[in-house]
Amino acid sequence: MKNIVIIFIVALLAVVGIGFYFLKQGDGKIDQNQEGTATTTKTGESDQAGGAQGTQNKKTETVIGTSVEGRDITAYHYGLGDKELIFIGGIHGGYEWNAVLVAYELMDYLQTNPEIIPQNIKVTIIPVLNPDGLSKVVGAKPRFAASDVSASQAVQISGRFNANKVDLNRNFDCKWKSSGVWQNTAVSGGSAAFSEPESQAIKIYIEKELPAAVVSWDSAAGGVYSSSCSSGISAETSALTKTYANASGYPSYKSFDFYETTGGMADWLAKKNIPAVSVFLTNHKDVEWEKNLAGVKAVLKYYAK
Repeated sequence: MKNIVIIFIVALLAVVGIGFYFLKQGDGKIDQNQEGTATTTKTGESDQAGGAQGTQNKKTETVIGTSVEGRDITAYHYGLGDKELIFIGGIHGGYEWNAVLVAYELMDYLQTNPEIIPQNIKVTIIPVLNPDGLSKVVGAKPRFAASDVSASQAVQISGRFNANKVDLNRNFDCKWKSSGVWQNTAVSGGSAAFSEPESQAIKIYIEKELPAAVVSWDSAAGGVYSSSCSSGISAETSALTKTYANASGYPSYKSFDFYETTGGMADWLAKKNIPAVSVFLTNHKDVEWEKNLAGVKAVLKYYAK
């Protein structure tokens, strides 16, 4: 009887030992599954990092001011770098409506191709600096097409000016005059430099943000024009001019000499020691997108250094 009890105890201990062994093996499998869960979580963190990258490239916008008639002047931002590049269209409103469309094209492109923006760069696009002048020619739509443009030459010319009938590109503080010239026509430069809310808006934004460079689109003279204000062209402005011109295929010029320009925005930027160029489209209708995209990409690459 005693032997039977001993055999039973030994068998019981064996069963317990075997059960403990398999339990430990099961624990090992649970640990492996937990490690697998940790790996999945890490992948999720990578996804979150990708989301952060998406956030970095997400479009944001700032209303930097309003026009004479109360229309918003909006800046759209792409990227979160500490070096800001500003692209401006539509200082002459509806008269140069194709310059506005170039800016809209760039907005669309950056929205779908955010990876072209270097990590150290923030791109700011102000598609319309003269919204009142634009609305005279294309109507009240926030986004327009070429088919919306008035066919009347007189209407298009009226859209060059803001609602106070001031030529905004004669209203900045560089060689400012109350009466400026456009081609063979006298135009108003305003009652004083920055007398207009539109020019005030960009002045305040520029002086706050201090961008690395500014590119403005105009039409129609077919070239990239350097800026200066009494003290010559800076080396950085020359480099910016060359970079955009070489990539785009537009010819480069040291200055706009077709007629006297006073109170120009780009020249005021030069006075503020901010490199700036005016890119003139070849005519008043075509966007010349591929040329300008090449120019923009070259500028992004240049300032990625």
